[in-house]
Amino acid sequence: MGLPTKPQAKNLALIGGRGCGKSSVARRILGKEKRFTLWSLDALIRYEAGGLPIPEIVAARGWHEFREIETAVVHRVTQFTEWQLIDCGGGVVVDLDSEGQEIFSASKVEALRKDSVVLYLQRDVGFLEQKIRGDQNRPDLSEEKSFSQIMQRRDPWYREAAHDVIDARDLRKHQIAGAVLEKYYAATGILPPGHPDAN
Repeated sequence: MGLPTKPQAKNLALIGGRGCGKSSVARRILGKEKRFTLWSLDALIRYEAGGLPIPEIVAARGWHEFREIETAVVHRVTQFTEWQLIDCGGGVVVDLDSEGQEIFSASKVEALRKDSVVLYLQRDVGFLEQKIRGDQNRPDLSEEKSFSQIMQRRDPWYREAAHDVIDARDLRKHQIAGAVLEKYYAATGILPPGHPDAN
């Protein structure tokens, strides 16, 4: 934990459980900080899979292949080292072992952290469950484990992957975006738009 010490880390990556608001917060960040280019990893995965919706990719190819595509996409997008805003899927911190069980993804996390400030948008599991209930665009993560069990398992991985945590429990989306940018500017030394000393 702790913000990166490399001032050249100019990308920003948002991680957290499905339903935590990464995509909507990313759009608000883009509205405040025009220098960013926004990348959705889920959209890039769909592109690599011929445009199929995420549930259809998982149904046709399984979670193993989905994670392989995700890994390739992460490594591609992180080749850009400046002003990339990366909206990560909820499982970006995981890989699967030979038995199909989730394990920490050192490969994806290392790629993200190399040139990005990685921030974890933390929400209560109950909130996440309510947000995603009935969403047909989100395939089931497991036939054996509940969503709550999966999130409890992933939480320490999000924390290990992140440079810092945004406690988003009592914040509105625009407040979360503001908190994220505050952490980002502090970590990189970049001056926000409108600052009298900004270029």
